[in-house]
Formats: sequence, C-alpha cells, structure tokens
Amino acid sequence: MTLFCHPGYFDAGLANVDPEIHAALAAEEDRQRSGVELIASENIVSRATLEALGTAMVNKTVEGYPGKRYYGGTEHADVIEQMAIDRAKALFGCAYANVQPHSGSQANLAVFLAFLEPGDTVLSMSLSEGGHLSHGSTANLTGKWFNIAHYGVREDDGFIDMDQVQALAEKHRPKLIICGGSAYPRCIDFSAFRIVADSVDAILLADMAHFAGLVAGGAHPSPIPHAHVSTATTYKNLRGVRGGLILASDLSLKRKLNSGVFPGVQGSVILNAVAAKAVCLGEALRPEFEVYAHAVLNNARVLAATLLDRGVEVVTGGTDTPLILVDLRPNRLTGVVASNSLERAGLTCNKNGVPGDIKPPSITSGLRFGVSAGTTRGFGAQEFETIGNLIADILHGLENRIANQSQLETRVASEVGAMTDRFPIYDTDR
Repeated sequence: MTLFCHPGYFDAGLANVDPEIHAALAAEEDRQRSGVELIASENIVSRATLEALGTAMVNKTVEGYPGKRYYGGTEHADVIEQMAIDRAKALFGCAYANVQPHSGSQANLAVFLAFLEPGDTVLSMSLSEGGHLSHGSTANLTGKWFNIAHYGVREDDGFIDMDQVQALAEKHRPKLIICGGSAYPRCIDFSAFRIVADSVDAILLADMAHFAGLVAGGAHPSPIPHAHVSTATTYKNLRGVRGGLILASDLSLKRKLNSGVFPGVQGSVILNAVAAKAVCLGEALRPEFEVYAHAVLNNARVLAATLLDRGVEVVTGGTDTPLILVDLRPNRLTGVVASNSLERAGLTCNKNGVPGDIKPPSITSGLRFGVSAGTTRGFGAQEFETIGNLIADILHGLENRIANQSQLETRVASEVGAMTDRFPIYDTDR
C-alpha cells in the first residue's frame, strides 16, 4: 500500500511527531498549573471539554444549520449542534440560540449585520470607560463602518449615568443601543436601558460576556427578558471552550440573526468547538454550577474588599460581577509595571484603562482582575483574601520603590506555588 503521509500519521502522538510544539504546550500547562490566573476573560475547562475538542469531529465541514446544510454526511453534526442549541435555550430561558459564533466579537458583529446598514448610528459604552472593542471602537470594523456615539460613567462614583444615556439616545436617535462591556464591574439596569431603547425605537443588545456564567447560575440578573438580543461567550465564567452565543426571547428574530452569522460573517462551523460548547452548556445545567456561580460572585467581593482594606482603590468601590477594576493612579503606578511585577510573582492579570485614563492602552493606569479561574480550581474566600493581600504586597512594594522588589516577587511566588499545589488542575499522570 502506498502511503501519501508520514509514518505514524494516524497513530503517532504529538511528542513524537512534533516535539517542539509538544514541549511548548506542556510548558503552558505547567504555567497554568503553578500560577494563579486572574485574567477576567480566562477560566479552566473540564477534561470532558478538552476531549470534545480533540475528536475526529474536527475533520468535518458543514455550512448552514441543522437540517439545512450545504454538505452531506451531517447527521451526527446536526445532533451535536441541536443539543448545544437546546441546552443554551434551557440554560438561559430563551426561545432562540445560535451556537456557531467563533467568538463574542463575531456574535456582536452578526447582530450589527442583522439589524444595521453601514453608516447607521449605534450608542454604546466607550471602550475607555469599560466598553468593548466590538461595540464601536475606532480600531474595530464596527467603529469604521458605523456612526458611533458613546456614553460613559459618572466621574464621582464610576457608575453608568442613565440620564446621560437617555439624553444621548434622544440626540443621536441610534438604531442600536448596547449595554455591557469588558471592564464594567457593576450590575446593569437592563430594564432602564430597554425603556431608553423603546423611546427612540432602537434595538437593545446586551453583551453579557463577562457575567453570562453568573446569569446561568442565578447569581446575576438576566438581560434576556429586557434586551431584544443578548450575546455571550462560552469561556470566562461559563468555563467552556472559546466561542460565542447569540440569544433572544423573540423567536421571530431567528431568521435575521441566523443570516447575520451565516452567511453574514462566518462560513463553515467549527464543529469540534460546537461539541465542546454543548459539553460546557450541559455542565452549566447541573445543580453544582449554581453553587459555582454564587462562589464566583462571593470570591470577587472578597478580593475587592481585601484590596480596599489594603489601600488599593477599586473602581466603583466593589463589584457585582466576576471582575474587579483597580485604579493605580493614587499609588503612582502604571498598569504595565504593576502587571509585569505581579506576573513574575505568579499572579497573572492584565493592565487595563480606567475611567478618565490618559495613558495609552500599552501602559494604562489600572489593572483588571477576575476570579472565575481560581474559583474553578476550588479557591474560596480564604484563598482570595490571601491573594488580595499578596497583590497589595506587590503593589505597595512598587509604590514605595523598595530595593528588594525581586525578592518580594520571589517570596510571593513561593506562597502562590504552595497554594496552587493544594488545588491541582488536570491529572499529570494521564
């Protein structure tokens, strides 16, 4: 038999076929195992999710939707995608779900395409005040093709000013209003946003990417009864594979939204990712996920309170979501310096702009923390109080310009390592 591929193509493992990539992947797993992940957009997937991603379903290509495909051999793909759709609808209590978006950004873009024409006006939260690139940033396609008006937060307390939102809506008459963002830590008044949207005959899009898991677990109000359409990601605190969802309570929007995804902004479906989405949605339907969601919220509040007690300024004075935004300006620090020092200490977070920030995105005056991944590991209030104190130690060391900052980082890294050893992820013997 003539072979047109290398020996072992169907049975040799990665370590033998590509040892360089295998080594890099192993090193990444070690990094995740030994450090505390505090990036708000990250989590740790289950072994079942990893297995779903690594199946032969990756070989299959389809376009369209279950029962209406443009390719043959789709009977099993249809079962998997329909299960993901049904689980999403059950989890979020909605009539419509699209599980195909490759990311939250593409889910948002599909909504733009479904309801807007180029040049139409959109009202959304400014990126610098807590919004998201895909909501109309000038660096993003949405900001280049549409006329964007931005609302922000109150200078005195960092909360959304609904009077400003109403005034801007009346002034600009947008066709789409977006609530939700990537660095706003408080609950959003979805019903108030719907009133504003209805007053100017606009579509209301709620982007719940950063709190979808809390909505699923009953630890955060749901936007779905109020918004015309909601988008979410399946990672973050849903703790699944990377990808997006589009959800709606009005089934009459199905055709328009489906067309926005395919053929609007995407072609073929990443079916192994859809299978993994189905796994995470099924996991989120289990009773223990509700316990997880409430633990995430409690841990976030413990971390915020600990930082405040240690003299670290938390934007809005707390959080109602899995994320905490810290303003470093009172400490005379920048986000890039602080995040680099924290990472050397085994505490990975991200630099982030804060309301009123004049520093560029590559520098920033703030930090963003998230507790979803740590909670998945099993960290509770005690661990996050410890983490908050370790963060404060690092920040105050930088603030006071201590000579032995590297020794402090080493000491904190040792404490972090001892903590993560008590809460292992994945079986290293597999």
